[in-house]
Amino acid sequence: MVDRFHEECGVVGVFGHSEAANLAYLSLYALQHRGQESAGIVSAHEDVLLSHRGLGLVNEVFNEDIIRKLKGTAAIGHNRYSTAGKTLLKNTQPFVVEYGRGGLAVAHNGNLVNARELREHLEGQGSIFQSNVDTEVIMHLIAVSRGERVIDRIIAALAQVRGAYSLVFLTPRELIAARDPNGFRPLVLGRIEDKNAVVVASETCALDLIGAKYEREVEPGEVLRISDDGIESFRPFPSSPRTACVFEYIYFSRPDSRIYGRNVYEVRKEYGRQLAREQGVAADIVIPVPDSGVPAALGFAEESGLPFDMGLIRNHYVGRTFIEPRDNIRHFGVKVKLNAQADVLKGKRVVVVDDSIVRGTTSKKIVQMVRQAGATEVHMRISSPPTIGPCFYGVDTPTKEELIAHDNSVEAIRQFITADTLGYLSERGMFAFLKQGETNGFCAACFTGRYPVPVTDAGRKNQLVLFDVAEAG
Repeated sequence: MVDRFHEECGVVGVFGHSEAANLAYLSLYALQHRGQESAGIVSAHEDVLLSHRGLGLVNEVFNEDIIRKLKGTAAIGHNRYSTAGKTLLKNTQPFVVEYGRGGLAVAHNGNLVNARELREHLEGQGSIFQSNVDTEVIMHLIAVSRGERVIDRIIAALAQVRGAYSLVFLTPRELIAARDPNGFRPLVLGRIEDKNAVVVASETCALDLIGAKYEREVEPGEVLRISDDGIESFRPFPSSPRTACVFEYIYFSRPDSRIYGRNVYEVRKEYGRQLAREQGVAADIVIPVPDSGVPAALGFAEESGLPFDMGLIRNHYVGRTFIEPRDNIRHFGVKVKLNAQADVLKGKRVVVVDDSIVRGTTSKKIVQMVRQAGATEVHMRISSPPTIGPCFYGVDTPTKEELIAHDNSVEAIRQFITADTLGYLSERGMFAFLKQGETNGFCAACFTGRYPVPVTDAGRKNQLVLFDVAEAG
Protein backbone atom coordinates (compact mmCIF):
# COMPACT_ATOMS: atom_id res chain seq x y z
CA MET A 1 0.00 0.00 0.00
CA VAL A 2 1.28 3.49 -0.83
CA ASP A 3 -1.08 5.99 0.84
CA ARG A 4 -0.86 4.64 4.37
CA PHE A 5 0.17 4.79 7.94
CA HIS A 6 3.76 5.70 8.56
CA GLU A 7 5.99 2.89 9.75
CA GLU A 8 6.96 2.80 13.38
CA CYS A 9 10.43 2.39 14.88
CA GLY A 10 12.75 -0.59 15.21
CA VAL A 11 15.12 -1.28 18.12
CA VAL A 12 17.91 -3.77 18.74
CA GLY A 13 20.35 -4.56 21.54
CA VAL A 14 23.40 -6.86 21.46
CA PHE A 15 25.42 -7.94 24.49
CA GLY A 16 28.52 -10.11 24.74
CA HIS A 17 29.79 -10.14 21.15
CA SER A 18 33.07 -8.76 19.79
CA GLU A 19 31.23 -7.36 16.76
CA ALA A 20 28.28 -5.93 18.67
CA ALA A 21 28.00 -2.72 16.62
CA ASN A 22 28.22 -4.62 13.34
CA LEU A 23 25.47 -6.99 14.46
CA ALA A 24 23.34 -4.02 15.54
CA TYR A 25 23.90 -2.49 12.08
CA LEU A 26 22.82 -5.67 10.32
CA SER A 27 19.79 -5.97 12.60
CA LEU A 28 18.74 -2.42 11.77
CA TYR A 29 19.11 -3.32 8.10
CA ALA A 30 16.64 -6.18 8.66
CA LEU A 31 14.33 -3.76 10.51
CA GLN A 32 14.58 -0.99 7.89
CA HIS A 33 10.86 -1.38 7.08
CA ARG A 34 10.05 -0.06 10.56
CA GLY A 35 11.59 3.36 9.92
CA GLN A 36 13.43 5.17 7.15
CA GLU A 37 13.95 8.67 8.55
CA SER A 38 17.03 8.11 10.67
CA ALA A 39 19.26 5.48 12.24
CA GLY A 40 21.71 5.32 15.11
CA ILE A 41 23.96 2.96 17.05
CA VAL A 42 25.61 3.32 20.46
CA SER A 43 28.31 0.88 21.59
CA ALA A 44 29.89 0.30 24.99
CA HIS A 45 33.69 0.23 24.98
CA GLU A 46 35.53 -0.05 28.28
CA ASP A 47 33.99 2.74 30.41
CA VAL A 48 32.52 4.95 27.67
CA LEU A 49 29.64 4.96 25.22
CA LEU A 50 30.43 5.60 21.55
CA SER A 51 27.66 6.96 19.33
CA HIS A 52 26.85 7.62 15.70
CA ARG A 53 23.49 8.86 14.44
CA GLY A 54 22.25 10.32 11.18
CA LEU A 55 19.28 11.08 8.95
CA GLY A 56 18.47 8.61 6.21
CA LEU A 57 18.52 4.86 5.63
CA VAL A 58 20.84 2.54 7.53
CA ASN A 59 23.27 2.14 4.63
CA GLU A 60 23.32 5.92 4.16
CA VAL A 61 24.11 6.64 7.81
CA PHE A 62 26.77 3.95 8.34
CA ASN A 63 29.80 2.66 6.49
CA GLU A 64 32.61 0.25 7.35
CA ASP A 65 34.85 2.94 8.86
CA ILE A 66 32.10 4.21 11.16
CA ILE A 67 31.18 0.71 12.34
CA ARG A 68 34.87 -0.04 13.00
CA LYS A 69 35.03 2.98 15.33
CA LEU A 70 32.04 1.76 17.35
CA LYS A 71 34.11 -0.64 19.41
CA GLY A 72 32.96 -2.81 22.28
CA THR A 73 31.06 -5.99 23.04
CA ALA A 74 27.63 -4.37 23.58
CA ALA A 75 25.54 -2.05 21.43
CA ILE A 76 22.01 -0.78 20.87
CA GLY A 77 20.48 0.57 17.67
CA HIS A 78 17.37 2.39 16.43
CA ASN A 79 15.52 3.05 13.17
CA ARG A 80 13.10 5.93 13.33
CA TYR A 81 9.91 7.02 11.69
CA SER A 82 8.52 9.94 13.63
CA THR A 83 5.41 9.36 15.71
CA ALA A 84 6.13 12.39 17.88
CA GLY A 85 8.68 15.06 17.03
CA LYS A 86 9.91 16.40 13.69
CA THR A 87 12.54 14.78 11.49
CA LEU A 88 15.58 16.48 12.96
CA LEU A 89 18.97 15.15 13.96
CA LYS A 90 18.31 16.17 17.57
CA ASN A 91 15.35 13.74 17.62
CA THR A 92 17.40 10.84 16.25
CA GLN A 93 17.99 7.90 18.59
CA PRO A 94 19.55 6.28 20.50
CA PHE A 95 19.80 9.17 22.94
CA VAL A 96 22.99 9.32 25.01
CA VAL A 97 23.39 11.27 28.27
CA GLU A 98 26.16 11.70 30.78
CA TYR A 99 24.88 9.70 33.71
CA GLY A 100 26.64 7.73 36.43
CA ARG A 101 29.85 6.02 35.45
CA GLY A 102 30.16 6.27 31.69
CA GLY A 103 26.73 7.42 30.55
CA LEU A 104 23.38 5.96 29.60
CA ALA A 105 21.81 5.42 26.14
CA VAL A 106 18.25 4.52 25.18
CA ALA A 107 16.30 3.51 22.07
CA HIS A 108 12.49 3.51 22.12
CA ASN A 109 9.71 2.07 19.98
CA GLY A 110 6.26 3.30 20.96
CA ASN A 111 4.57 6.39 22.28
CA LEU A 112 3.65 7.65 25.75
CA VAL A 113 0.16 9.03 26.19
CA ASN A 114 1.13 11.13 29.25
CA ALA A 115 4.42 12.50 27.90
CA ARG A 116 3.20 16.08 27.72
CA GLU A 117 2.00 16.18 31.34
CA LEU A 118 5.26 14.60 32.54
CA ARG A 119 7.35 16.99 30.48
CA GLU A 120 5.54 20.05 31.82
CA HIS A 121 6.01 18.79 35.37
CA LEU A 122 9.72 18.14 34.79
CA GLU A 123 10.24 21.55 33.20
CA GLY A 124 8.56 23.08 36.24
CA GLN A 125 11.16 21.30 38.37
CA GLY A 126 14.00 22.76 36.28
CA SER A 127 14.60 20.09 33.60
CA ILE A 128 15.81 21.36 30.23
CA PHE A 129 14.94 19.34 27.14
CA GLN A 130 17.02 19.14 23.97
CA SER A 131 14.45 17.37 21.76
CA ASN A 132 10.68 17.18 21.34
CA VAL A 133 10.57 13.37 21.53
CA ASP A 134 8.79 11.68 24.44
CA THR A 135 11.74 9.29 24.90
CA GLU A 136 13.68 12.16 26.48
CA VAL A 137 10.99 12.35 29.16
CA ILE A 138 12.01 8.86 30.26
CA MET A 139 15.65 9.93 30.54
CA HIS A 140 14.74 12.91 32.73
CA LEU A 141 12.56 10.71 34.93
CA ILE A 142 15.50 8.34 35.39
CA ALA A 143 17.72 11.25 36.41
CA VAL A 144 15.36 12.37 39.18
CA SER A 145 14.42 8.87 40.37
CA ARG A 146 15.95 7.15 43.38
CA GLY A 147 17.78 3.84 43.44
CA GLU A 148 21.25 2.48 43.96
CA ARG A 149 21.37 0.72 40.57
CA VAL A 150 20.55 2.04 37.12
CA ILE A 151 17.87 -0.60 36.68
CA ASP A 152 16.18 0.51 39.90
CA ARG A 153 15.97 4.06 38.56
CA ILE A 154 14.72 2.85 35.17
CA ILE A 155 11.96 0.86 36.85
CA ALA A 156 11.03 3.86 39.00
CA ALA A 157 10.86 6.05 35.89
CA LEU A 158 8.79 3.57 33.88
CA ALA A 159 6.32 3.27 36.76
CA GLN A 160 5.33 6.89 36.01
CA VAL A 161 4.70 6.59 32.27
CA ARG A 162 1.62 5.34 30.45
CA GLY A 163 1.34 4.07 26.92
CA ALA A 164 3.46 1.97 24.61
CA TYR A 165 7.16 1.26 24.92
CA SER A 166 9.67 -1.34 23.88
CA LEU A 167 12.98 -0.01 25.17
CA VAL A 168 16.65 -0.92 25.14
CA PHE A 169 19.07 0.87 27.47
CA LEU A 170 22.86 0.63 27.43
CA THR A 171 25.48 1.45 30.04
CA PRO A 172 29.17 0.55 29.80
CA ARG A 173 28.46 -2.63 31.77
CA GLU A 174 24.89 -3.75 31.03
CA LEU A 175 22.06 -3.90 28.54
CA ILE A 176 18.53 -3.37 29.87
CA ALA A 177 15.37 -4.15 27.89
CA ALA A 178 11.80 -3.28 28.89
CA ARG A 179 8.32 -3.72 27.46
CA ASP A 180 5.19 -1.91 28.64
CA PRO A 181 2.66 -3.84 30.79
CA ASN A 182 0.12 -3.96 27.93
CA GLY A 183 2.65 -5.28 25.42
CA PHE A 184 1.61 -2.85 22.67
CA ARG A 185 4.83 -3.09 20.66
CA PRO A 186 6.78 -6.32 20.00
CA LEU A 187 10.17 -7.21 21.50
CA VAL A 188 11.90 -10.59 21.23
CA LEU A 189 14.88 -12.25 22.93
CA GLY A 190 17.46 -14.37 21.13
CA ARG A 191 20.93 -15.79 21.57
CA ILE A 192 23.99 -16.42 19.40
CA GLU A 193 24.89 -19.70 21.03
CA ASP A 194 28.45 -20.22 19.79
CA LYS A 195 29.39 -16.75 21.10
CA ASN A 196 27.13 -16.82 24.18
CA ALA A 197 25.81 -13.43 23.06
CA VAL A 198 22.31 -12.10 23.83
CA VAL A 199 20.17 -10.14 21.37
CA VAL A 200 16.90 -8.28 21.82
CA ALA A 201 15.07 -6.86 18.79
CA SER A 202 11.72 -5.63 17.57
CA GLU A 203 11.28 -8.63 15.26
CA THR A 204 12.69 -12.11 14.72
CA CYS A 205 13.80 -11.24 11.16
CA ALA A 206 16.67 -9.30 12.80
CA LEU A 207 17.68 -12.41 14.73
CA ASP A 208 17.59 -14.52 11.58
CA LEU A 209 19.98 -12.25 9.69
CA ILE A 210 22.70 -12.35 12.35
CA GLY A 211 22.37 -16.05 13.17
CA ALA A 212 20.70 -15.60 16.56
CA LYS A 213 18.30 -18.27 17.79
CA TYR A 214 14.89 -17.06 18.90
CA GLU A 215 14.19 -17.92 22.55
CA ARG A 216 11.01 -16.03 23.50
CA GLU A 217 9.19 -12.74 23.65
CA VAL A 218 10.14 -10.19 26.25
CA GLU A 219 6.89 -10.43 28.20
CA PRO A 220 4.58 -7.44 28.72
CA GLY A 221 5.68 -5.59 31.85
CA GLU A 222 9.01 -7.42 31.97
CA VAL A 223 12.36 -5.70 32.47
CA LEU A 224 15.55 -7.62 31.60
CA ARG A 225 19.03 -6.82 32.87
CA ILE A 226 21.71 -8.43 30.70
CA SER A 227 25.28 -8.35 31.98
CA ASP A 228 28.34 -10.53 32.44
CA ASP A 229 26.36 -12.24 35.22
CA GLY A 230 23.72 -13.41 32.71
CA ILE A 231 20.07 -12.43 32.27
CA GLU A 232 17.99 -11.20 35.20
CA SER A 233 14.22 -10.86 34.77
CA PHE A 234 12.15 -8.37 36.76
CA ARG A 235 8.36 -7.95 36.76
CA PRO A 236 7.93 -4.81 38.83
CA PHE A 237 4.61 -3.49 37.51
CA PRO A 238 1.00 -4.49 38.24
CA SER A 239 -0.36 -6.81 35.57
CA SER A 240 -2.47 -5.24 32.82
CA PRO A 241 -4.63 -6.72 30.07
CA ARG A 242 -2.48 -7.72 27.11
CA THR A 243 -3.21 -5.41 24.17
CA ALA A 244 -0.65 -6.16 21.47
CA CYS A 245 -0.99 -4.06 18.31
CA VAL A 246 -2.90 -6.15 15.76
CA PHE A 247 -1.64 -3.91 12.95
CA GLU A 248 1.73 -5.60 13.34
CA TYR A 249 0.08 -8.60 11.68
CA ILE A 250 -1.80 -6.57 9.10
CA TYR A 251 1.06 -4.42 7.86
CA PHE A 252 3.96 -3.38 10.09
CA SER A 253 6.03 -6.51 10.64
CA ARG A 254 7.99 -8.27 7.97
CA PRO A 255 6.09 -11.36 6.80
CA ASP A 256 9.00 -13.65 7.70
CA SER A 257 8.97 -12.50 11.33
CA ARG A 258 7.41 -14.33 14.26
CA ILE A 259 5.37 -11.83 16.28
CA TYR A 260 3.32 -12.52 19.41
CA GLY A 261 4.11 -16.21 18.99
CA ARG A 262 2.88 -16.51 15.39
CA ASN A 263 4.37 -16.32 11.90
CA VAL A 264 3.22 -13.06 10.30
CA TYR A 265 3.00 -14.53 6.79
CA GLU A 266 0.64 -17.29 7.89
CA VAL A 267 -1.60 -14.87 9.79
CA ARG A 268 -1.85 -12.62 6.72
CA LYS A 269 -2.71 -15.59 4.50
CA GLU A 270 -5.43 -16.56 6.96
CA TYR A 271 -6.75 -12.99 6.80
CA GLY A 272 -7.05 -13.47 3.04
CA ARG A 273 -8.84 -16.80 3.43
CA GLN A 274 -11.26 -15.32 5.94
CA LEU A 275 -11.80 -12.31 3.67
CA ALA A 276 -12.75 -14.67 0.83
CA ARG A 277 -15.23 -16.45 3.11
CA GLU A 278 -16.82 -13.16 4.13
CA GLN A 279 -16.50 -11.11 0.94
CA GLY A 280 -16.30 -13.57 -1.95
CA VAL A 281 -17.13 -12.33 -5.44
CA ALA A 282 -17.44 -13.77 -8.95
CA ALA A 283 -14.16 -12.91 -10.68
CA ASP A 284 -11.43 -14.24 -12.98
CA ILE A 285 -8.24 -13.33 -11.12
CA VAL A 286 -6.89 -12.16 -7.75
CA ILE A 287 -4.03 -9.66 -7.60
CA PRO A 288 -2.32 -8.02 -4.60
CA VAL A 289 -1.24 -4.46 -4.02
CA PRO A 290 2.46 -5.26 -3.46
CA ASP A 291 4.15 -5.89 -1.24
CA SER A 292 1.99 -5.88 1.89
CA GLY A 293 -1.08 -7.28 0.14
CA VAL A 294 0.64 -10.40 -1.25
CA PRO A 295 0.06 -12.96 1.56
CA ALA A 296 -3.61 -11.98 1.99
CA ALA A 297 -4.16 -12.13 -1.78
CA LEU A 298 -2.64 -15.62 -1.85
CA GLY A 299 -5.00 -16.70 0.92
CA PHE A 300 -7.97 -15.13 -0.85
CA ALA A 301 -7.10 -16.93 -4.09
CA GLU A 302 -6.63 -20.28 -2.36
CA GLU A 303 -9.94 -20.07 -0.50
CA SER A 304 -11.95 -18.80 -3.47
CA GLY A 305 -10.37 -21.12 -6.05
CA LEU A 306 -9.37 -18.21 -8.28
CA PRO A 307 -5.98 -17.87 -9.98
CA PHE A 308 -3.43 -15.56 -8.35
CA ASP A 309 -1.24 -13.30 -10.44
CA MET A 310 0.88 -10.16 -10.16
CA GLY A 311 -1.21 -7.66 -12.03
CA LEU A 312 0.60 -4.76 -10.32
CA ILE A 313 4.40 -4.58 -10.35
CA ARG A 314 6.18 -2.50 -7.73
CA ASN A 315 9.32 -0.48 -8.35
CA HIS A 316 11.50 -1.30 -5.34
CA TYR A 317 14.08 1.36 -6.16
CA VAL A 318 12.05 4.49 -5.58
CA GLY A 319 13.93 6.93 -3.38
CA ARG A 320 12.42 9.28 -0.87
CA THR A 321 12.37 12.12 -3.41
CA PHE A 322 12.06 12.38 -7.18
CA ILE A 323 11.55 15.16 -9.71
CA GLU A 324 8.02 15.13 -11.09
CA PRO A 325 7.45 15.97 -14.77
CA ARG A 326 6.22 19.44 -15.60
CA ASP A 327 3.55 18.09 -17.93
CA ASN A 328 0.87 16.26 -16.00
CA ILE A 329 1.07 12.46 -16.08
CA ARG A 330 -2.09 10.86 -14.78
CA HIS A 331 -1.63 9.11 -11.42
CA PHE A 332 2.12 9.83 -11.53
CA GLY A 333 2.57 9.56 -7.75
CA VAL A 334 1.26 5.98 -7.77
CA LYS A 335 2.71 5.01 -11.15
CA VAL A 336 6.23 5.76 -10.02
CA LYS A 337 5.79 2.99 -7.44
CA LEU A 338 3.27 0.65 -9.12
CA ASN A 339 2.55 -0.28 -12.73
CA ALA A 340 -0.40 -2.30 -14.00
CA GLN A 341 0.22 -5.18 -16.44
CA ALA A 342 -2.27 -5.03 -19.29
CA ASP A 343 -1.30 -8.51 -20.50
CA VAL A 344 -2.46 -9.92 -17.15
CA LEU A 345 -5.53 -7.75 -16.57
CA LYS A 346 -7.11 -7.11 -19.98
CA GLY A 347 -10.62 -8.49 -20.27
CA LYS A 348 -10.61 -9.85 -16.68
CA ARG A 349 -12.87 -9.42 -13.67
CA VAL A 350 -10.20 -8.53 -11.10
CA VAL A 351 -10.11 -8.80 -7.30
CA VAL A 352 -7.54 -6.35 -5.89
CA VAL A 353 -6.43 -7.23 -2.33
CA ASP A 354 -4.80 -4.64 -0.06
CA ASP A 355 -4.18 -4.51 3.68
CA SER A 356 -6.02 -1.27 4.50
CA ILE A 357 -7.47 1.96 3.17
CA VAL A 358 -6.48 5.14 4.99
CA ARG A 359 -7.43 8.28 3.05
CA GLY A 360 -8.65 6.41 -0.02
CA THR A 361 -6.85 8.51 -2.62
CA THR A 362 -4.27 5.85 -3.48
CA SER A 363 -6.90 3.09 -3.65
CA LYS A 364 -8.85 5.24 -6.09
CA LYS A 365 -5.80 5.65 -8.33
CA ILE A 366 -5.05 1.92 -8.21
CA VAL A 367 -8.61 1.02 -9.20
CA GLN A 368 -8.47 3.46 -12.10
CA MET A 369 -5.04 2.17 -13.14
CA VAL A 370 -6.33 -1.42 -13.23
CA ARG A 371 -9.31 -0.32 -15.35
CA GLN A 372 -7.04 1.52 -17.77
CA ALA A 373 -5.07 -1.70 -18.16
CA GLY A 374 -8.22 -3.34 -19.53
CA ALA A 375 -9.98 -4.91 -16.55
CA THR A 376 -13.71 -5.23 -17.12
CA GLU A 377 -14.52 -5.20 -13.37
CA VAL A 378 -12.48 -4.17 -10.34
CA HIS A 379 -13.41 -5.54 -6.91
CA MET A 380 -11.43 -4.11 -4.00
CA ARG A 381 -10.96 -6.35 -0.95
CA ILE A 382 -9.29 -5.16 2.27
CA SER A 383 -7.75 -7.63 4.74
CA SER A 384 -8.62 -5.50 7.78
CA PRO A 385 -11.71 -3.65 9.04
CA PRO A 386 -12.32 0.03 8.15
CA THR A 387 -9.81 2.34 9.85
CA ILE A 388 -11.91 4.81 11.83
CA GLY A 389 -9.54 6.30 14.42
CA PRO A 390 -5.94 7.42 15.01
CA CYS A 391 -3.38 5.56 17.11
CA PHE A 392 -1.85 7.06 20.26
CA TYR A 393 0.51 4.17 20.99
CA GLY A 394 3.32 4.60 18.48
CA VAL A 395 1.78 4.72 15.02
CA ASP A 396 1.85 7.97 13.08
CA THR A 397 -1.71 7.96 11.75
CA PRO A 398 -3.69 10.75 10.10
CA THR A 399 -6.24 12.70 12.09
CA LYS A 400 -9.71 11.25 12.45
CA GLU A 401 -11.06 13.69 9.86
CA GLU A 402 -8.53 12.47 7.29
CA LEU A 403 -9.55 8.82 7.64
CA ILE A 404 -12.08 8.10 4.92
CA ALA A 405 -13.85 5.41 6.96
CA HIS A 406 -14.38 7.72 9.95
CA ASP A 407 -17.57 9.27 8.62
CA ASN A 408 -18.22 7.39 5.37
CA SER A 409 -20.09 4.14 4.80
CA VAL A 410 -18.53 1.27 2.87
CA GLU A 411 -20.78 2.15 -0.05
CA ALA A 412 -19.64 5.78 0.03
CA ILE A 413 -16.00 4.67 0.08
CA ARG A 414 -16.69 2.30 -2.83
CA GLN A 415 -18.09 5.15 -4.85
CA PHE A 416 -15.13 7.36 -4.01
CA ILE A 417 -12.51 4.79 -5.08
CA THR A 418 -14.69 3.88 -8.13
CA ALA A 419 -14.56 0.11 -7.52
CA ASP A 420 -17.37 -2.16 -8.69
CA THR A 421 -17.54 -3.64 -5.18
CA LEU A 422 -15.67 -3.08 -1.93
CA GLY A 423 -15.40 -5.51 0.97
CA TYR A 424 -13.54 -5.31 4.29
CA LEU A 425 -12.56 -8.07 6.71
CA SER A 426 -14.86 -7.99 9.73
CA GLU A 427 -13.63 -7.33 13.26
CA ARG A 428 -14.61 -10.88 14.19
CA GLY A 429 -12.83 -12.20 11.11
CA MET A 430 -9.67 -10.32 12.09
CA PHE A 431 -9.33 -12.64 15.08
CA ALA A 432 -10.50 -15.82 13.37
CA PHE A 433 -6.90 -17.09 13.30
CA LEU A 434 -6.97 -17.52 17.08
CA LYS A 435 -7.36 -21.03 18.41
CA GLN A 436 -10.55 -21.99 20.20
CA GLY A 437 -10.51 -20.86 23.81
CA GLU A 438 -7.91 -18.11 23.28
CA THR A 439 -8.71 -14.55 24.17
CA ASN A 440 -7.58 -12.08 21.55
CA GLY A 441 -5.34 -9.89 23.75
CA PHE A 442 -4.93 -7.30 20.98
CA CYS A 443 -5.34 -3.57 20.57
CA ALA A 444 -7.54 -2.78 17.57
CA ALA A 445 -8.41 0.79 18.56
CA CYS A 446 -7.81 2.17 15.05
CA PHE A 447 -10.61 -0.13 13.83
CA THR A 448 -12.95 -0.02 16.83
CA GLY A 449 -12.38 3.33 18.57
CA ARG A 450 -11.92 1.44 21.86
CA TYR A 451 -8.62 2.64 23.39
CA PRO A 452 -7.24 0.28 26.07
CA VAL A 453 -5.12 2.95 27.80
CA PRO A 454 -7.05 6.21 28.35
CA VAL A 455 -5.77 9.17 26.39
CA THR A 456 -6.04 12.64 27.90
CA ASP A 457 -6.46 15.90 26.01
CA ALA A 458 -2.76 16.59 26.57
CA GLY A 459 -1.93 13.16 25.19
CA ARG A 460 -3.92 13.94 22.08
CA LYS A 461 -2.18 17.26 21.65
CA ASN A 462 1.12 15.46 22.05
CA GLN A 463 0.14 13.55 18.89
CA LEU A 464 -0.98 16.77 17.22
CA VAL A 465 -4.54 15.42 17.26
CA LEU A 466 -7.45 17.10 19.05
CA PHE A 467 -10.57 15.07 19.79
CA ASP A 468 -13.18 14.72 22.49
CA VAL A 469 -11.84 12.63 25.38
CA ALA A 470 -15.04 10.64 25.61
CA GLU A 471 -14.56 9.34 22.08
CA ALA A 472 -11.28 7.74 23.12
CA GLY A 473 -13.11 5.13 25.14
